[in-house]
Amino acid sequence: MPLIKSISGFRGTIGGKPDSGLTPIDIVKLTASFICLIRRSGVSRPRIVVGRDGRLSGTMVNQLVCGSLQSMGANVIDIGLSTTPTVEVAVTEMKADGGVIITASHNPREWNALKLLNNKGEFISKQDGEWLLEKAAADDYEFSNIDEIGTYTYENDWIERHVDMVCKLPLVNVDVIKKANLKVVVDAVNSTGGIAIPMLLRKLGVNEIVELNCEVSGEFAHNPEPLAAHLVDTCAKVKEVGADLAIVVDPDVDRLAFINEKGKMFGEEYTLVAVASYILQHKKGNTVSNLSSTRALRDVTQQFGAEYYAAAVGEVNVVEKMKEVNAVIGGEGNGGIIYPELHYGRDALVGVGLFLTYLCESQCTCSDLKDKFPIYHMSKNKIQLDATTNVDEILSKIADKFKDEKVTTIDGVKIDFEEGWVHLRKSNTEPIIRIYSEGKTETEAERFAQMIKDSL
Repeated sequence: MPLIKSISGFRGTIGGKPDSGLTPIDIVKLTASFICLIRRSGVSRPRIVVGRDGRLSGTMVNQLVCGSLQSMGANVIDIGLSTTPTVEVAVTEMKADGGVIITASHNPREWNALKLLNNKGEFISKQDGEWLLEKAAADDYEFSNIDEIGTYTYENDWIERHVDMVCKLPLVNVDVIKKANLKVVVDAVNSTGGIAIPMLLRKLGVNEIVELNCEVSGEFAHNPEPLAAHLVDTCAKVKEVGADLAIVVDPDVDRLAFINEKGKMFGEEYTLVAVASYILQHKKGNTVSNLSSTRALRDVTQQFGAEYYAAAVGEVNVVEKMKEVNAVIGGEGNGGIIYPELHYGRDALVGVGLFLTYLCESQCTCSDLKDKFPIYHMSKNKIQLDATTNVDEILSKIADKFKDEKVTTIDGVKIDFEEGWVHLRKSNTEPIIRIYSEGKTETEAERFAQMIKDSL
């Protein structure tokens, strides 16, 4: 599998030849170039935070990254087994110059990746990423001599510090959660969520925790993307033990899904909708999600007299739009919660604290809470194309055909109809067009998708 380079990091399978996967040579080149990027801001001896998820290749990649950083004259703070949002808050709390998160998020066990952060604990921009890749391709960097190599320190308490920050948020009510006497199943897919989520729940006063796949072994118990098809056993566990809900996270704990008391998915799209509804009850302000996220967030936002804005897909783009419109909550429909009160990054720990507070203050079940929100259904399709197909030309024709509707072209083509929408995006790695559609019923969502397919 080739090395995939995008705004969400540099991903690849472990092994193979350079530039055909995430090999040691690629890791060194990318890490060295990252320090060159950091030095552009005038920092001569950068301090860089490094953390990793529980993947089998994590230790190996971590050693390569830390050694490469030191060899470029950077001082390394290795926080070990961690989560993506934990590394992000550690960068800002320690006033570091950047961060490296070693995780391939929801990708299978053979994958790993480098996610690179700036001094704000946020992903580097697309422009900075392109500059870095040019630097790496040209081998245009110089390693330090013996008197200038960087230092290495190890700190292993950052997950707990992150948990404590979440518990101290003004809108996280530890007392009301404790009084609810919740019984919660946790599925952490055998990665670092197995450390973070149970620790958070205990500090929130949840005493009955059923841990499922919480051993940090890197052997993912199921496909690590937290979707219904992969969580059949987890759903069954909720009913078996009579739990109030289940909390499911991906390997790096930036995506969050819930399962209700009936063993049914709450809906990844509705993680953000629920948390936003709670936040907007206490703080008036705008919201942001990406173009492929449910319209329910727009509806809820407008119910509170605020404005909803859409951004291009990708956390970097959502954060940029949130800052632009001064949003009080935002994120992505894949279960990513971005709450600026703590930091600008998708954070499942923040999502858990806010969601459980809302649930317990509402004194209802998860299924009853879901019923409070406008219900939409989403359909996800793709169309295989010939390698020579001009995808941009196809998207342009679709935009022109539906020009009488609301058309957005900041990221592919999105067409908003009165009862739903369709979003077409081209893949950066294969000749396909992804078609996401949403309607008030499953039939309606499929109808919108088919209408587009028939137009191609």
